[in-house]
Amino acid sequence: MKRLFLMPLAIATALVAPAASAQEHGQVGVFADYLRLNQTNDTNLVGLGGRLGFNANRYFGLEGELSYDFSQAFTEAFTDPITGSVTLVRTNMRVLHGMFGPILTTGHGPIRAFFTVKGGFMNFRFDSRPATFATFASSVEDLRATNVNAVLYPGGGLEGHLGPFGLRLDVGDEIYFNNGAHHNLRVAFGPIFRF
Repeated sequence: MKRLFLMPLAIATALVAPAASAQEHGQVGVFADYLRLNQTNDTNLVGLGGRLGFNANRYFGLEGELSYDFSQAFTEAFTDPITGSVTLVRTNMRVLHGMFGPILTTGHGPIRAFFTVKGGFMNFRFDSRPATFATFASSVEDLRATNVNAVLYPGGGLEGHLGPFGLRLDVGDEIYFNNGAHHNLRVAFGPIFRF
């Protein structure tokens, strides 16, 4: 009786094990993006993005991502001795950036480190319209007609998984080239789904 129960269990385990490792073909995810532009007196931009990656094996894959950073508000203080007013002003500057490149991971496990070097573009826009899906779509459509800067992104981070779902943290230097190299801190964090 015990053998009749253990035999189907062994067969089910043998069938499920390849399916579990098949979840390593790639991943898709969304993220919140923080970009600190050092060239404009440390302007801090925040936005949203998405990524899609495919694995060649357990250590190497290719990944692409696109993100859109919204305009930032800042305060200006005037030293008028009578009113001493403070004004809140929008910069109307937005950044659209896309990157593609290899990713190296430390293998399998619930928590693993990764390293990447990606290339791509960064597009700065000045737009007084509200940040909506329509303004994002027009930014993508107008890429060929506007100034686009080349980008090199060396970075790394950590991924944590529970089954196919997980969280990912990226930290790196998003270097754009416009009359020289300009180094900028970039941090991205968000959920991922492995398939």
